[in-house]
Amino acid sequence: MGDAAGGGLERLMQSLGPGKRGVAPVESWNPPFCGDIDMRIAADGAWFYMGTPIGRPALVRLFASVLKREDGRYFLVTPVEKIGIVVDDAPFQAVEMGVDGAGDRRVLSFRTNVDDIVTVASEHALRFERDAHDGVRPYVHVRRDLWARLTRAVTHELLAMGEVRTDGGREMFGVMAGGNFHPIMQASLIEGLT
Repeated sequence: MGDAAGGGLERLMQSLGPGKRGVAPVESWNPPFCGDIDMRIAADGAWFYMGTPIGRPALVRLFASVLKREDGRYFLVTPVEKIGIVVDDAPFQAVEMGVDGAGDRRVLSFRTNVDDIVTVASEHALRFERDAHDGVRPYVHVRRDLWARLTRAVTHELLAMGEVRTDGGREMFGVMAGGNFHPIMQASLIEGLT
């Protein structure tokens, strides 16, 4: 993977400028594509530059604030450039879950590894994927087609709240959150959970 026209990380840092906070309005920026940079977000949420972990949480949060997904690819975007990076699974990890209420009134909130807080609702949906090795992989939508995969510990907390309900004429195992039932799998497959 080539570095975006040499000095990619340094140039990106200069583009972001000092004191930038919060999530940038990357959906309104349309800069030219400047190539790929040797940056990767591993499946466990760790960020790497040129194979070396980025150890400064503030720097990771800064990069996360300008992350964008287009056509299945991930980019770091500033007003003046767009550079491609690699994401192994989801760009974020949901590392903590808050629960308020129970049953049909249950509200679930998640904190990500970059300190985003999202509450499950129509704009922050839950989705579940099945994997032969990992069992169930739950994700929560964070923003603009960016998702957080729940850590194993948070996944176990979520599944412990599961229940069987009829959904679409089938018995489904799922979780109530934000006033909606979120089906995980057919109830007959519950024994396959890990």
